[in-house]
Amino acid sequence: MTSTRTSKASGTGYSLIELMIGSTIMGVMFAGTLVIYVQSHKISTDQMQFLELQQDVRAAIFHIARDVRMAGAGLPEELAGAALEGVDNEATDGTETPDRLRIVGDIEDPMVLRISEVYGSTTTAVLENFSFEREPYPDSHYLEKTALLLPRRGSPCRGAALRRIVQVLHPPDGLNEGFVFAPGGVPGISLPGGLADVCLDEDYRNGGTLLFADIREYWLDVTGNVPGFTAGQDGYVGGGKGGVLYMTRNGFHYPLAQNVETLQFQYDGDLDAEPDGRQDGFRDWNGAWTPDQIGRIRQVRIMVLGRSPDVFASIGKTPVAGQHLYRRPAVANTAAYAADDWHRRFLMESTSGLRNLSLNIYNTGIR
Repeated sequence: MTSTRTSKASGTGYSLIELMIGSTIMGVMFAGTLVIYVQSHKISTDQMQFLELQQDVRAAIFHIARDVRMAGAGLPEELAGAALEGVDNEATDGTETPDRLRIVGDIEDPMVLRISEVYGSTTTAVLENFSFEREPYPDSHYLEKTALLLPRRGSPCRGAALRRIVQVLHPPDGLNEGFVFAPGGVPGISLPGGLADVCLDEDYRNGGTLLFADIREYWLDVTGNVPGFTAGQDGYVGGGKGGVLYMTRNGFHYPLAQNVETLQFQYDGDLDAEPDGRQDGFRDWNGAWTPDQIGRIRQVRIMVLGRSPDVFASIGKTPVAGQHLYRRPAVANTAAYAADDWHRRFLMESTSGLRNLSLNIYNTGIR
């Protein structure tokens, strides 16, 4: 006997309650994933912002420290006090009061030529014979360059003249070589203190030296709207773009870094009115220092504080007591902020020795 077993196929499905529970679980999982993604994105964005900030500050420190080491290159010893000039906490249109530093030296194009004679209200300088043959530059390299004319050694004049080269006198026989300059000074370029054009007697420069003028100024544009500057002109960014650190070389502005909150300098050397041969520790710039005191500066401390352009989004608003990672710190003689503003900072400091002043070696080889 054969028996046939039949089974009844019954349709199965999900109840409304099961669907609601499943949807809730999926929603919680999706929301958790979304939270993790958003937080990861915030952290990634913040870290990229901080990395760019660090790169800006490091680039600024590198360029400033390198140039400061060359302050005074080519200047005679008696003009060492004019190698640099600072401003401590200059007033700006903003709330920041950054420092400013100006240096002069034969930095990029080393050249020191002996002047045989100047005449025509310093519009022509005749050099020692065969001077150009001792230099690596073609005649075209000198044109439109800014020259610095220094008095002869032992001259009672402690001044210098800035002139723009418009013609090179280079006879084939190497005799009576020299330069013709544009009348007057060089508009838009001024020398550090102690290097004013005060040698009214041209004879003071006969037997002196001539070098390319390399005048550099490091300053912070706090607001992006410096009075008298035009955005897009002579390298100036402007347009309300503040927090840009500039190096101005012979009147042209080079932006070195952005997102800079403050720039500070301090100076170390035998800065007493009467020298005692000992360095006195780092001090802020003192406008009452004499050229002799400035000439005894041996080190410059450079401090650049960067600030993230945006508030950090990946942090909570409850920092550990006493640990203010998102508050402006005190730098040199500038005050710290009293409250957190949730912007991340990066402070970098470097000490640069003034090689030419410290060793008392000026790259002339002839003085």
